[in-house]
Amino acid sequence: MHNRMMITGAGSGLGREIALRWAREGWQLALADVNEAGLQETLKLVREAGGDGFTQRCDVRDYSQLTALAQACEEKFAGIDVIVNNAGVASGGFFGELSLEDWDWQISINLMGVVKGCKAFLPLLLKSQGRIVNIASMAALMQGPAMSNYNVAKAGVVALSESLLIELKLNKVAVHVVCPSFFQTNLLDSFHGPTPEMKAQVGKLLESSPITAADIADYIHSEIAKGSFMILPHEQGRVAWAIKQQNPQLLYDEMTAMADKMRAPRTK
Repeated sequence: MHNRMMITGAGSGLGREIALRWAREGWQLALADVNEAGLQETLKLVREAGGDGFTQRCDVRDYSQLTALAQACEEKFAGIDVIVNNAGVASGGFFGELSLEDWDWQISINLMGVVKGCKAFLPLLLKSQGRIVNIASMAALMQGPAMSNYNVAKAGVVALSESLLIELKLNKVAVHVVCPSFFQTNLLDSFHGPTPEMKAQVGKLLESSPITAADIADYIHSEIAKGSFMILPHEQGRVAWAIKQQNPQLLYDEMTAMADKMRAPRTK
C-alpha cells in the first residue's frame, strides 16, 4: 500500500493543493497545521476529491507534536510513504532592522520545522522506503534583498535536502526539494516585517505571479514521478537559476538595484 502521505501546513495554500492533487488518486492523507479550521476545510475538500485521511493540529516547532503525528500515521495508516514538509512563514526586513527574535522565529519554523519533520518520520520512511518532499523557496537560491532571515532558513532546507539525498540513497528513501517563486497564496497573513512598506513590496511580488498553488502542486506531482531532485515550478525561477549558475555577479547586481529601489522611499 504505497499511498499514504503526511503534509504539514495543509490548512491552506500550497499544502492544501498538494493534498488535493494526491487525493484525486485516492491517497490517504495525514493533514497537519496550526490552523484547525483550515484543516477541517482541507479534509472536506480531500474527501470530495476522492481521498481520505485525518487531521491533527501540529506546531512544527514542537518535536513531540511531530513524533505524535508520526505515531498517529502508524496507528491509522500502518506507516507512511511520503512526507511533505511544507509549513512555513514569510518575513522580511533589512538586516539592520531584523531582531534576533525575527531570526529565531524564522529559523525555528522554516528550517528546524523541516529538520524535525524529517527526523520524526525517518523510522517510518526507512520501513516503507518512502520519500521526503521539502518545500524550500527560490529565495534559497536567489537571496533577494530585505529577507535575509527567510533566505537563510530556506537555503538551509536546500542544504538539508542535498545532505539527505546523499545519505538516504542506500536506504532507498527518495528526497526532493521544491523551490517555488512567490505565488498567489495567503503567505502574507503570517508576514512578519518591520514596516508596512515592506509588506506592500512583498505583496506586489506575490500578485505579479500568474501561477497558482494548484499549478505548483501539479508540477510537483509530475516532477516527483520523473524522479527530479530539485523542483523549480516557475519558468522565471528556472531561468534565474540558470543565469546564476553561469554568472552569479549579474544576479547580485540585479538584487542590489532592487535593494536600492526598496530603500528609496525612506531616504526621501
